[in-house]
Amino acid sequence: MNVEKLLTEIIEKDGVAHLTLIDPDSQTAERSAEIAADATVGGTDAIMIGGSVGAGGSQLDQAVLAIKERTDLPTILFPSGVSGLSKHADAVFFMSLLNSRNVMYITTHQALGAPIIKRYGLEPIPMAYLLVFPGGTAAWIGDAKLIPREKPELAVAYALAAKYLGMRWIYLEAGSGVEKPVPTSLIKSVKEAIGDTKVIVGGGIKDSVTARKCAESGADAIVTGTVVEEGNVQPKIKEIVRAVKK
Repeated sequence: MNVEKLLTEIIEKDGVAHLTLIDPDSQTAERSAEIAADATVGGTDAIMIGGSVGAGGSQLDQAVLAIKERTDLPTILFPSGVSGLSKHADAVFFMSLLNSRNVMYITTHQALGAPIIKRYGLEPIPMAYLLVFPGGTAAWIGDAKLIPREKPELAVAYALAAKYLGMRWIYLEAGSGVEKPVPTSLIKSVKEAIGDTKVIVGGGIKDSVTARKCAESGADAIVTGTVVEEGNVQPKIKEIVRAVKK
């Protein structure tokens, strides 16, 4: 399975891909699998697994294996560091937090993780990770110099740098569970600047109206995370997917 190719084909066909983010540190492996199964029925396109603090080791492995038992959708790791890697997943977002103040999150974790990714046979998907105010827990963990909401030109500068460095995906993240998502004006500015480089948007997307606005502003993929942990996963995902697909 070529996960990146699959996501690209979904975007070309439907306009937008939908990803469900599951944090193994927030619930049991069994509950993670239930969320994945319900999200699959709801119409999500892939399952992201990881979080800001991040489960690792056997806890992560158990979650990935349990999820794969309940869905045939691609499983993509979303690691906060080297500990967020599992040989049982299909792919990994190979991320660099470009607006971090700490070189660990820009290149060091990546250098330490690269040999493990090769050994595990995971498909690496090169991605720039950009944290927009308020940033949530991810900003604190990653020591990010947050992009102000009213300064889309700063996001554009980072996004162009990512594109020119060869990264094929750019993740604009407002932070898990935050009240306000990434501003639509910022999404639009970034997408207009980087063209065919794919834009993922996550953080604070809790309903179909917000998701649609992000998609209409240029998001190629929408991530739903915290809201699925609150229950009623299938109808919530179905509503958001219907809102963003062609």
